[in-house]
Amino acid sequence: MRKFFPGAVPGFDSSSRDPLDMMTPLRALAVALCLCSGLHAQSMLPFMNAGPDSAFAQIDFAQLYMDTANREQKNNVEQKAARQHLVDTGAVSALDLDAPGKALDEYNRAATLMKEQNHKQAIVHLQKAIAAYPKFVLAHNTLGLAYLDQQDGRAKSEFEIGAKLDDKFPGSFLNLGMLALSANDFAAADVNLEKAAALNPKDVKILSALAFAQNGNHQYAQTLETAVHVHALDHRGMANVHYIAAAAAMSLKDNDTIAHELTLFLAEDPTNPLAPVAHKNLDILARQKNAAAPSPAPDTAADLLAAVSSHARRPQTFPNSERLAAQLNAVKDEPSAAACENCNSPAEKATVAANVNPAPPAGVTRSISNSGAEIWTMHTVVDETTLFFAVSNHGQMVNDLQSSEIQISDDDRPPQKVLQFVPQSKLPLRLGLLIDTSGSVQDRFSFEKRAAGKFLQKVLNGTTDLGFVVGFSSDTNVSQDFTAEAKDLKTGIDKLSNGGGTALFDAVSFACWKLAAYPETERVAKVLVVVSDGEDNSSHRSLKQAIEEAEASGVTIYALSTSDDAGAKTDADRVLQVLAERSGGDSMFPGDLMVLDKSLDKLRDLIRSRYLVAYRAADFAPDGKYHRIRITAEKDGKRLQVHARKGYYARLAAPQN
Repeated sequence: MRKFFPGAVPGFDSSSRDPLDMMTPLRALAVALCLCSGLHAQSMLPFMNAGPDSAFAQIDFAQLYMDTANREQKNNVEQKAARQHLVDTGAVSALDLDAPGKALDEYNRAATLMKEQNHKQAIVHLQKAIAAYPKFVLAHNTLGLAYLDQQDGRAKSEFEIGAKLDDKFPGSFLNLGMLALSANDFAAADVNLEKAAALNPKDVKILSALAFAQNGNHQYAQTLETAVHVHALDHRGMANVHYIAAAAAMSLKDNDTIAHELTLFLAEDPTNPLAPVAHKNLDILARQKNAAAPSPAPDTAADLLAAVSSHARRPQTFPNSERLAAQLNAVKDEPSAAACENCNSPAEKATVAANVNPAPPAGVTRSISNSGAEIWTMHTVVDETTLFFAVSNHGQMVNDLQSSEIQISDDDRPPQKVLQFVPQSKLPLRLGLLIDTSGSVQDRFSFEKRAAGKFLQKVLNGTTDLGFVVGFSSDTNVSQDFTAEAKDLKTGIDKLSNGGGTALFDAVSFACWKLAAYPETERVAKVLVVVSDGEDNSSHRSLKQAIEEAEASGVTIYALSTSDDAGAKTDADRVLQVLAERSGGDSMFPGDLMVLDKSLDKLRDLIRSRYLVAYRAADFAPDGKYHRIRITAEKDGKRLQVHARKGYYARLAAPQN
């Protein structure tokens, strides 16, 4: 799956390969468009989102309908109308309506397995469905998505087969277009998304993706036209198209349009992760205008966006649900899940975040400056890796380590150069507090809010640190945006209300990209504290995706369980544990509300006791390969325990345009 999650944003490690850490900032925006529009799934493509407006939901309805319709009288007028509606709305191909029962049964089994993240088994059933009915367009597209998750090169051919079988079905062209976007092939993406848009001209998701492809293909005027088209339609949740339009206007050196589009963007989604960047750019434009100074426009677009999907409300699950078991099963074989070579004690868990690099991507990242002539500064790629790690001695954190007392190995080789070594306490902190407000934590909610308020007052220094508060149930709610004021953050916590389902993975994804998107001029520590019982019954996104987004955005997750069950570990407990440890953080399970305050105090110390090391790997190659990292530490002749992430994915060089 990582293969289709390239990206790059300011403050990210360009040597990592996970979501949004190797493409230009505007390409990152395209991925974000997929996230918020329902186009994003296991591999950044449609038909894998379980939301009510997603194509996967359409598949659910289509498969059930076709399964019934093929077993009843096909000449029924109402049935014929319903079947035609599926075709007209692009949910299924006209050819799919003739699929025999055997093919439908196999497809239905595969669809269930896809939802459970069991793509290997889904492939088997999809292949059987196609064998039973070779013209099954939907099955070809879904098989392509399953191949993508397995990084199987046959994915594209399945989309192409679907397009050849039925050139009136938009889904095949949408998949081909998004696949081209993931490879920076804007010309091919433009062609395929144009076809999809022509077939479904009122689909704002397709149109928004098209706007991005047009901008990447240097068709700036067409990008603005497409954005106007989207704005004229019901495009709730698609404010990102205005950010793309602003990028196109930048290329056209049209500052008035830049300001107009960014203003629309902020009006439609004021708590968007890119909102701080938009505000900053608007301030710069306003200062230039007031000073009657020329406004140099940038050559390209900027910064990351990831947004919140629209979440369906669903019934509450339980801490050992089949859903959670499937999510955990989907991540058990990931490379970074390897046994901790440096950690021997279960009590000394990894407390490291990795792959954070403030160096912008090649020639495309906009750096905001306070000086008029240098507002838009172009940068080059700096392939360096930045790690946060902790060191302990028999369970006690070591806070006085020197750079000479550590050794780093990157793929069994020492770094070409160590660029920086500094205690995290000397770095500005960017802290996101993610509080579960769902019905499953109702009886503990008031206490949790009070404890969280105290924690924020203690952890932020009130000067260089910033934090925000997000509550989540089925939906994600930013109750207080970035601020240095602890009292405002406490007010944000007080605003949170309780009730609804639980979309933990969606909320983690959103909070990670909100932390990543904030414009920085120096290295910072990005930390997300999740206060939850670990249950999830409403997310569009998977645990696997949430982990990848945390890794790629350089965010360390610390999870604090609100469960009052001190018994054996549940699947919900393991979800919190995996989220934290795979991002380089830690998880805590107080088991008693009265211990929650003490756990938060411990968490504050953990966050502040880490070190940052930045280095340039020897003979680094932008080949997308996984690099294993090993850090050792020795002080006064004693070997210390090092808690660090195990590796990162190198960035993948983008094709030259």
